[in-house]
Order: sequence, then C-alpha cells, then structure tokens
Amino acid sequence: METFDYIIVGGGTAGCILAARLTEDPRRTVLLLEAGGKDDGFWISIPAGFSKLLSGDAFNWRFTTEPEESTGNRAIVVPRGKGLGGSTLINGMIYVRGQPQDFDGWAQRGATGWSYGEVLPYFKKLETFDAPDADPNLRGTSGPMNVTRVGERAPLAEAFIAAAQQAGIPENPDYNGLEQEGVGYYQVNQKRGRRWTVVDAYLRPALGRPNLTVVTHAHVTRLEIEGRRATGVHYRRGGQDVTAKAKAEVILTAGAVQSPQLLELSGIGHPDVLTRAGIVVRHALPGVGNNYQDHFATRMNWRVSQPITLNEQSRGWRLGKAVAQYYLTRTGILTLGTGLAFGFVKTRPELETPDIQYFFMHASYANAADRALDRLPGMTIGVAQLRPQSVGSIHVKSADPFAQPSIRPNFLAVPEDCDSLVGGMRIARRIMEAPAMDPYRAFEMNPGPDVNGDDEWLDFARRTGQTIYHPVGTCAMGQGTSAVVDARLRLRGILGLRVVDASVMPTLVSANTQAAVMMIAEKAADLIVADEKG
Repeated sequence: METFDYIIVGGGTAGCILAARLTEDPRRTVLLLEAGGKDDGFWISIPAGFSKLLSGDAFNWRFTTEPEESTGNRAIVVPRGKGLGGSTLINGMIYVRGQPQDFDGWAQRGATGWSYGEVLPYFKKLETFDAPDADPNLRGTSGPMNVTRVGERAPLAEAFIAAAQQAGIPENPDYNGLEQEGVGYYQVNQKRGRRWTVVDAYLRPALGRPNLTVVTHAHVTRLEIEGRRATGVHYRRGGQDVTAKAKAEVILTAGAVQSPQLLELSGIGHPDVLTRAGIVVRHALPGVGNNYQDHFATRMNWRVSQPITLNEQSRGWRLGKAVAQYYLTRTGILTLGTGLAFGFVKTRPELETPDIQYFFMHASYANAADRALDRLPGMTIGVAQLRPQSVGSIHVKSADPFAQPSIRPNFLAVPEDCDSLVGGMRIARRIMEAPAMDPYRAFEMNPGPDVNGDDEWLDFARRTGQTIYHPVGTCAMGQGTSAVVDARLRLRGILGLRVVDASVMPTLVSANTQAAVMMIAEKAADLIVADEKG
C-alpha cells in the first residue's frame, strides 16, 4: 500500500489539469488514477475522428439514459471520455466559455468566489487564443490550452452566416468576449490542425516529474472513509484490489456521471437511495446525484442542391484527396469537429442574453446517434437550449461499482424549455429561408415543411432530440441542504475530500462545458494550495 499527499480519481479534463498544477511543487506527491488507458488511439489526434470515437467504446463509456416518456421512451446515449484526457479525447473540440451572467448567477446562488470577474483570470490563464484581433483584457495568450478559430471555410457556412445576418442576427468575431449573441465561426481546441487535449497541454509536460504517479486501467471502487475523513481509495487493476492512502486529500474528478456514483458507492448520499441499492449509509448528503442538467438538442437538416457538402466529400476519391491534404498540410475537412459555424440567438426580444445555440455543418446525418452521413448532399443546424430548467438525477442501481448508474435527465419537463427550443427551431428555419441560402437550399428534410404548429415542433424534438454531452450539477456547490460541496469544492461533512469537475456546477453554463471545467480545475488548484498553507 502506497501513500501520497493527494489522490486524484479520474484522469479526465480536471484530473489532468490538477495533476499538473499540484506537482509544480516538488514537495507535494500526487497519484492520478484513471479507469481507462492511455491516449494512444489512432483517431484521437485527427479532429474529424470524433465521429469514430463517439460511436465506439475504446475511449467512451457510452452511458445511456433510462427511457423516459418526455423523450419518446428512448434510451439516449450519453458519451463520456474514457482514458487519460477524458472527454477532451472524443469531443467536438468546441471552446465556449459561457455568458458572464452564468457565473454571476453561481455566486448569487451561494458559490462565493465564482462570479465572472473572479473566474475570468482563470479562463485567461488556461488559454492561448491565437487570433490577432483578440482583446487582451478578456482573452489569454500564453496558457497551455491552444484555442483557434476553425480554419476550414465552406460556401455553405458563408451562406449561413450571411443568411443569419439577413434574418437580423449580427456577426460576432468573439463569442467568448463580453457579448455572446451573433454568428460566425467556432473556436476549437486545436493546434496546427490536430486535436489539442489536456494531456497535450498539461499532463504530458508533467509526466517526467518524480512526484507524479499515473496509474491507468485503475477502476476506483470506493473511497476509504475513517470517521469523518476521507483517507484513501480502493481500486481494481488487472483483477487485483489495491488500496492507496492520501495524507492530505482525495479529489474526485470523475465527471458528472461517475463522481456522484462513486460517492454513493462509498455510502455518501441520500439515505433512501443508498438503502435501496444495498449500501450502508456512511454520511447522509441528500443532494448527491440530484440537480442533473444537460443540453438537449434537435437537428434540423436540408437537402442541398449542389455536391459541396461533407456527405460526398468524405467518400471515394474525394476522401483520398482530403486525407492527402491533411497529412501534407494539416488543413481541409479532416480538421473539422462537430461544428463549423455558430449562432447564439434570443428567441424573445425581452431576453437579456441568448437562450439558443446553433451548430451549423455542411453535412447531414442519416442517423445522428451513430454519426452516419447521408449519401446525398445535405446541411444541418443543431438547435440547443442554453439554460434548461428541467432537472434530473444520476443514482446507483446497486452496490456493483462496475454497473452503470441510472441516468434520468428529465428533458423537456418544464414549459419554458419547450417554448425556448421551439422558438429556436422556428428561427433556424427563418435563417435557412433567407435569400443567401437560395442558391443552395433544395428542401427541408427534417422536421419538414409541414411541421408548423408548436405541438408539432415539440413532438419532433421529443422523438428525435439527443443530448449534446454536457451533463453537470450532480455534486453542486453552494449553500443549504441541497449543496454537495462548498464554494471551495470541499465535500460538506467529510474532511479531506473534494470534488472538481462538471458535477459541481450549480447551473449549466450557456455553452459547451469543457472550457468551464478547465477553468474550475485551474481555480481549484489555487484553492487546494491555499487551504494546504492554512
């Protein structure tokens, strides 16, 4: 049995950042445990490889939701990264911080120290935004994570941006500035045409440090709790049960699905949930696994009248040409992720900030769940509501640490969510009917021109919508009985235990979540060091 100052459970986004930051002091020993393997998959560094990674299970836990009536009794896939680098190995690389009001809202809900003005320095610290027109007061220029605008341009994307402006939506050169509203090209975590993960940015430069120990294929089964203190972890590796001890802290960075699962497996959570699962209650904490929030998205698509889409560019001789271009110049369609052009819009004029996000791609899926492209030319707008009010849960079903937990998102349970999503789809259709799209638009495929009533729009969303992989909130920080961690991310009622990942977000940010998780980890590193010094 080995002893370390800190044990980090989960080698994903937050875990890699914390491992790198905490080992900057050579006097501090750190053990990083990851249930998956190393980041050595062929498709990981190629941005367009995300489709292979999302549909496979080598680097993806591929969780699924429980069938719910509000989404057509479908089991919806919830991808989560598995392996060093976590979801930065498999996601669409889109980098969006969120709106300043998101973080001010956290502070108002009891997460003291997490207002926009207080987290902005950490966003700047983590990034190198390579745009020459970046505002140095708002954007970082020397951080580990490389952020760049999508380099690929396409006639359909240019037409979409022009059509949105014709529909009254302004162009926005930097949605990560003070104003999010508008259209333009996405920012992504790439460097010289390759995916840039937290392993590339943080962990790999730290691997040579003698005070950092990284163990892969180490599935943590429960936390060691002595009295009111976390003292270590138990994990399974190669069929063997191993115990590791922590002198200072155990830090959970397993993500919004697995951090609450591990707490419950360790006897920390709502007594009723634990008792039903056959787990002895060690510490009653009712909020564990509750407050689950995620972005739910519909995908509207249109047939295109010209062969200028990814549907045909990714097949046959055209694909061969694209592969050669990528390996020679690191440019072309293989540099593309899940979104080419963005849109942030308000569905009602009285709203202070956008409530809908668009993901435009000059491609269309025959099946969005398995990322299979159509054979004929097509284009798609993904429509996601930014701040859903519908709240679900993640709880263990049994005491088996290798069993998937029960994921109940409760999507579209609140009328406000339904109204916002329907409004977003209506505006998307209006954009696509603008004159700039006339040379390219053949006809609307989904939901189809016959769908016009609110009930019809909503039925389409319930039957076909998917998560866009942003689960948060299941170990929420704040004050009161529903909070799981305090504003310093320490578990309420247990010493030596902290949670640092998307699960601590009190509310979902108005954005893809990876940038906010990186910020949380950077800030957490400073909190941990400050608490260590007393």
